[in-house]
Amino acid sequence: MTAPVPGSTDPAIIRNFCIIAHIDHGKSTLADRMLQLTGVVGEREAKAQYLDRMDIERERGITIKSQAVRMPWTVTPEAAADLDIDAGTYVLNMIDTPGHVDFTYEVSRSLQACEAAILLVDAAQGIEAQTLANLYLAMGADLQIIPVLNKIDLPSANVEKYAEELANLVGCDVSDVLLTSAKTGLGVEALLNEIVKQVPAPVGDPDAPARALIFDSVYDTYRGVVTYVRVFDGKLTHRDRIKMMSSGATHEMLELGVISPEPLKAADLGVGETGYLITGVKDVRQSRVGDTVTSQHNGAVEALGGYSHPNPMVFAGLYPIDGDDYPTLRDALEKLQLNDAALTFEPETSGALGFGFRIGFLGLLHMEITRERLEREFNLDLISTAPNVVYHVTMEDGTEIEVTNPSEYPDGKVTEVREPVVKATILSPSDYIGTIMELCQNKRGTLLGMDYLSEDRVEMRYTLPMGEIAFDFFDQLKSKTKGYASLNYEFAGDQAADLVKVDILLQGEPVDAFSAIVHRDAAYGYGVMLAGKLRELIPRQQFEVPIQAAIGARVIARETIRAIRKDVLAKCYGGDISRKRKLLEKQKEGKKRMKMVGRVEVPQEAFVAALATSQPTDKSKK
Repeated sequence: MTAPVPGSTDPAIIRNFCIIAHIDHGKSTLADRMLQLTGVVGEREAKAQYLDRMDIERERGITIKSQAVRMPWTVTPEAAADLDIDAGTYVLNMIDTPGHVDFTYEVSRSLQACEAAILLVDAAQGIEAQTLANLYLAMGADLQIIPVLNKIDLPSANVEKYAEELANLVGCDVSDVLLTSAKTGLGVEALLNEIVKQVPAPVGDPDAPARALIFDSVYDTYRGVVTYVRVFDGKLTHRDRIKMMSSGATHEMLELGVISPEPLKAADLGVGETGYLITGVKDVRQSRVGDTVTSQHNGAVEALGGYSHPNPMVFAGLYPIDGDDYPTLRDALEKLQLNDAALTFEPETSGALGFGFRIGFLGLLHMEITRERLEREFNLDLISTAPNVVYHVTMEDGTEIEVTNPSEYPDGKVTEVREPVVKATILSPSDYIGTIMELCQNKRGTLLGMDYLSEDRVEMRYTLPMGEIAFDFFDQLKSKTKGYASLNYEFAGDQAADLVKVDILLQGEPVDAFSAIVHRDAAYGYGVMLAGKLRELIPRQQFEVPIQAAIGARVIARETIRAIRKDVLAKCYGGDISRKRKLLEKQKEGKKRMKMVGRVEVPQEAFVAALATSQPTDKSKK
């Protein structure tokens, strides 16, 4: 099957769609089957999760980056007669999107470049929290929804029940829900025909000035910035001079083409087409996601609607273990920010850890993946501080201070501290309602409402402080519900709370890397836990070292690292007691002087171990 010649495609035969689903519901497997059926990936090149290009994606079995691919699909005369569509070869532009809540921004960008979304649901697990979130995103973007029930070949699949649940959710008949098994290929051919029938052809003015939306971009070491665009009006031509409308920067197009699924050069890209541009630009800031590309001469006046920039939910410090790696870390973050537009960072200095960056993430998985990518792709050794959220502190004189790091927490009289809260949606079997309620109450949650989706599945809506779920909430939720519950959350403003800053003092000196802002009820537990951990991790000195946890000037917990005692009497064999006493007094004076001038050196391993496990304990653990 040969692909249509790129650059000369009639918009009437183009179908742009994306696949949205909860994590692990079979998006990447369905994409694999489509690539094989349409002939763009042969039997020899085929491998599982073909579009997941990063090692980390393949190891974890999750999609982190959206991937666009162009596929030809021929509708046979028999299928065309059944579906009442024209027979012939169509061009399908598919975007495979991530499923985890932390990568929702990737999904929202993909939706803007499509006319339809395949809503994929696992026939053994049913609708999950992220399924709902992605569905609402697609409906907000006014896309055609194609409901599909996947994994129907599993012995545990409950097709009738979940097909009805999905039909009720989308608002269609049960007969309209398509049944597939991406693993075996069952029903995928029928799905491709339905895509041709149900997905509207792209609409745009081919004679208007060129306008294309940047929906993604990646950094290539040899070719610079590779920009992925969806053309809405006009035409982009090879060697044309283009202009980025937000920055006004102009470039010459060195190459353009489509991904099928490897890059394929084209002469031009017309209305409705999805492809890539290479301009040779090395500065990552000049290709901003959400920007509009137009021609430099006789270009468009009005830009396309971009994306609302995501607000970081969790902040953490990243520091290189070797101080000489600081410039490398800065370059790495700039390149990674191009691949991941949701990443924000600014330089910061820590007395204990040296120079590093304060980085904003969309969630804990986002933070974990970013750190792992920096270490793997740029060969860096990093320490990350405990994650924090943004607090707004109002002082007695009325000034308001934004705190993203405990070291920024002001001294003096504080009138009010406001913390961010999220609206969380938890979907779970009804057997675990009591367990989930107990967990959410311990995390200072407020129940907003509860609905039964079916007789044994319940949707619970809570307001929870972001600081409480930024640590181990998701892990606890999974372990308490045997992995059945799913969580989705969105930012919902802020609220006043009784929060305090807990400092960790070594020999009376605060160590900024171990400070934390926690609820007053959890402060004692945090202080005891971290002081105990540091006592085990910090090596003993020649003098006694007190470790204290304090709120302001009030010490709430204390541990002591005992001194190493050098045996100064080893050389005394018998003799007068006054000789021994003289040596002991001399040692005592020396230790007192050492304690005055001595500085406690915290080894790097102690920082890594303490920060990896430092989490405020909730009230139930006290």
